[in-house]
Amino acid sequence: MLRRAFLLVAAILTGIAAASSGFAAAEPSAQPVAVLCPERAGFQESLAAREIRRYLYLRTGKLLPIVHDIASAPEGGLVAVGMCYPRFYGFGLKGCPDVQKAPEGPWVKGQYVLKTIRHEGRPIVLVGGTGSEGALFGAYRLAEHLGVRFYMHGDVVPDQQEPALELPQLDELGKPLFDRRGIQPFHDFPEGPDWWDADQYKAILGQLPKMRMNFFGLHTYPEGGVGPEPLTWIGVAADVNDDGTVKSSYPSRHFTTANPTGAWGYRPTKTADYTFGAAALYDRDDFAPDYMRIEGPWNEMAPEECNELFNRMGRLLDDTFTFARKLGIKTCLGTETPLKIPTPVKERLQAAGKDPADPAVVREVYEGMFRRIMNTHPLDYYWFWTPEGWTWRETKQEQIDATLADFRAAMAAAESVKAPFTLATCGWVLGPQQDRALFDNVLPKKMPMSCINRQVGHSPVESGFADVEGRPQWAIPWLEDDPAMISPQLWAGRMRKDAADALAYGCTGLMGIHWRTRILGPNVSALAKAAWDQSSFNPAVNPELKVTLPKPPEGPDGGKYAGFPNNAMEDTEDDPLYQTVRYDVSAYYLDVPNGTYTVTLKLCEPHYQEAGRRVFGAIVQGKQVFDQLDLFAKVGQNLALDYAVKDVEVTDGRLVIDFVHQTEFPCVAGIVVEGPVTRKINCGGPAWQDYQADWPPSEKSNRERFLSVTDFYADWARSQFGPEAAEPIAALFTEIDGLLPRPSNWVKGPGGINPDPKPWEEVREDYAFVDQLAALRPNVKGPGNLERFDFWLNQFRYMRANAQVNCTWARFNEAMTKVKAEKDAEAQRRLVRELALPIRKELVAHVADVHRHLLASVTTTGLMGNVTNWQQHILPVLLTEPGEELAKILGEPLPADCMPSKDYQGEPRLFVPTVRTCLVQGEPLRLTAVVLGAKPSQVAVSWRPLGTGEFTRVVMDHVARGVYRVTLPPEAVNEDLEYYVQAGDLEGLCFPATAPKLNQTVVVVPARS
Repeated sequence: MLRRAFLLVAAILTGIAAASSGFAAAEPSAQPVAVLCPERAGFQESLAAREIRRYLYLRTGKLLPIVHDIASAPEGGLVAVGMCYPRFYGFGLKGCPDVQKAPEGPWVKGQYVLKTIRHEGRPIVLVGGTGSEGALFGAYRLAEHLGVRFYMHGDVVPDQQEPALELPQLDELGKPLFDRRGIQPFHDFPEGPDWWDADQYKAILGQLPKMRMNFFGLHTYPEGGVGPEPLTWIGVAADVNDDGTVKSSYPSRHFTTANPTGAWGYRPTKTADYTFGAAALYDRDDFAPDYMRIEGPWNEMAPEECNELFNRMGRLLDDTFTFARKLGIKTCLGTETPLKIPTPVKERLQAAGKDPADPAVVREVYEGMFRRIMNTHPLDYYWFWTPEGWTWRETKQEQIDATLADFRAAMAAAESVKAPFTLATCGWVLGPQQDRALFDNVLPKKMPMSCINRQVGHSPVESGFADVEGRPQWAIPWLEDDPAMISPQLWAGRMRKDAADALAYGCTGLMGIHWRTRILGPNVSALAKAAWDQSSFNPAVNPELKVTLPKPPEGPDGGKYAGFPNNAMEDTEDDPLYQTVRYDVSAYYLDVPNGTYTVTLKLCEPHYQEAGRRVFGAIVQGKQVFDQLDLFAKVGQNLALDYAVKDVEVTDGRLVIDFVHQTEFPCVAGIVVEGPVTRKINCGGPAWQDYQADWPPSEKSNRERFLSVTDFYADWARSQFGPEAAEPIAALFTEIDGLLPRPSNWVKGPGGINPDPKPWEEVREDYAFVDQLAALRPNVKGPGNLERFDFWLNQFRYMRANAQVNCTWARFNEAMTKVKAEKDAEAQRRLVRELALPIRKELVAHVADVHRHLLASVTTTGLMGNVTNWQQHILPVLLTEPGEELAKILGEPLPADCMPSKDYQGEPRLFVPTVRTCLVQGEPLRLTAVVLGAKPSQVAVSWRPLGTGEFTRVVMDHVARGVYRVTLPPEAVNEDLEYYVQAGDLEGLCFPATAPKLNQTVVVVPARS
């Protein structure tokens, strides 16, 4: 039987004003006056009690004492933690009839209960659940009823305190829809965990239970363009010491600014050379977390340096995964399958007379890997990632056989070493193209199967989950995609749809893959909430739900153009029609009169020269036209293939043609609709004969793959920006969710940009929402609400400036084409001065705008990674190389206004990139602050025990540039505390924005708990 630990919030209430909760008021009663917690409470129960006390303090300004029995509690309400439900041992509540009544079962792991009862004349709010995990989830759910909201980057607490705030009348039973719920941060870019130190890991881990999540998974590249990565050491047991440190290893790395070796298009750059004031963000030229501090090129490290890097990473994982275990979070990491053994390890095996391809040797390597993990850090799951190539092409039987052999070797190794963790699968696909659920037939049922959505999240949850039976299965939607890594991405509606699909397919886990944190606030919140309750948006869960989504506009949903003018079509005279295609398209919506139609899809394979590279399906008006169509295998390259569907009924004026992504991208050359009217479209091309031109290329997402977010953004905007401004802001975010422009894309790496030949006057219309949002700023009241509002406004202004850069870049390239066409040197210099330099000046000014708005919103390492992306991935191609070319033509340096400035151009600001809210007693509190646009005489931290006494001021050390750092003294972190950071006497330059009225707070939980 599950242990049902209960956290009791016992409060005398006076006319309950259910602050931000939506609950009805109860009979008159008093406010809470104490927290009751047993002396031997576990870590999670102790944390739950301290967290409720902390959030009540933040909401009311009153700090409740923590007591261990009712007899020692003051008269009035209580907050009690750590009991078994339905019997309450001690606390004087054992005989309470309401306490003895258990909520109806069945009970599931992680379930929580919030219920208001009365005992001896006093109202008591019970907060509990199944085990310590359920009690902790209940505590955070109670905080939500008090108006607090939770995200990966931190908490959002209402600006306005309510000293008379009383706890709401509650009768809530929360059951998770998925057993495993969490995140899968992805390495390999500076925007993600490549730049997390131990405090950043713990800060994010500490937020997961607040969102009622319990899973944290990582992926390791074992070798290749971005590997080896140091998360997972690969080798044999003889190369590991008993304490888990390694005797032998190989060069490995996570991203550093001065040492990226050209991966993903980044150029090695010292941060001191960053432009537009960005250098102030970084405390050294070779920026990276402490474990990646190395001298010289990473791939030339000495053997002892290689070992030390793995050992430092191992200690970090031990520290952070031990913390995760205290919080009830399951941890997971793993490598790709079949295992790719790093070249130095292969060479050592071969020198020992062993064949690295021999399954027995692979098993020996897995044994070494697993033993090292067992001796280094806690772990709950080790997962094997199916190859990324299986997304893009047909999987051959020998590849499947190699993967199955790898699974067998790993399972035998785990059994041999008695691994305490569970093996699992993950990857870019659930299984091979032939049968996505194939592994379900051959792997032990205790092994979870999972995968991320294909097409960087633009494809729905894998339908093959529906064919998996009797085992855990975890869906992993994308909270963001890496092609648009530098841009805001709002996908709350898509998260809801993916969660609904995962539930329908019988998945037992729901996680989100991501890199950044704060900018994903709506996405991660929508996913986290959908793992518990889908009644407000999922008709399958709530049949009475009546939600009408906006009708998509006529035309294609997504897709890009591709032209092949030199392709000679051998079996048709309509060559021009098949020489252009729209690819990566999700659907076409056509407005036609009601009636019966024949719909013909005109297809060809214009690009690939082998089978298995492009496979897709099509559905017309809900009727399947074809499935798993491989155009090359069917007819070959440059041969027309037409599919006609007869008797297609249109009853609502809308004809829908859906394309199903299966391997790589669907593509279509033309569409013909014949019936009451005739419509012909030259897909991807201009008007031709009686075919109309296609609509412009678009990457907008499929709104039919979205579920309603009206209620979500109503709550989100109220908590983020306050009630005065919430309604119109919520309406705006609801309108743009899933439909934001995408001024960035994959260009030799994540978050690149391309020249846009369209005039800016036309493109700027896509950004009308930016000025609409700006017009709402006067309605926002309170410093915290304004800080959050300005974050989004600056992010949207930054995105718009990015789009203007794209348009200006195209104009500059056009001018340079004319310059290069001129052969006379003097005439060429004249054209540079008359044509190129004026546009170059505009371009530099627009790039300055990009940085002004981006730097105004940087608050996390993820957004610092966006800055590095611009400085080391985009600017070398956008400004540096063209500038050098212009100077060479002119024979002199460019004018100052044609070169990027080193100066910061925005308003002065201060931020703290890592914010922890929970420490284990004995841990230090390390604080880093960054100041932009000012050089204060000092930056100081003012701290005190939570809610009591005078503040003690500690001056932070100036590390370098705009970076300041301090570790608070031991006496500051023995108990719960609050602090704020201020830059000298500069008004308004402080963290948090609400300080000193509402400060940053931290709970400190005894390690013995």
